[in-house]
Amino acid sequence: MAPSSPSEDPHPHLPRTGGPGKPFPGDVPRDDLDSYVGLPREEAERQARARGWDPVRSLPRDAVVTMEYLAGRLNFTVDGDRVVRCWMG
Repeated sequence: MAPSSPSEDPHPHLPRTGGPGKPFPGDVPRDDLDSYVGLPREEAERQARARGWDPVRSLPRDAVVTMEYLAGRLNFTVDGDRVVRCWMG
């Protein structure tokens, strides 16, 4: 559930957006998804969980995955133990 006031928001400086003009759907953490790209997998997973994402899923490049949307889930594509792509759902 989203905080009821800005003072309760643990990340008020982060936009609630998936990019320019693209609001996040559902009840998901405020976050900058691009900030994960380039991080080591373990660090990205740790930061995502600390920011309220659950579950967090790391996948190898070219993995075959189901694409159903799950509010609160954060997905990483990982190559050489570095995040190369990040998306929610």
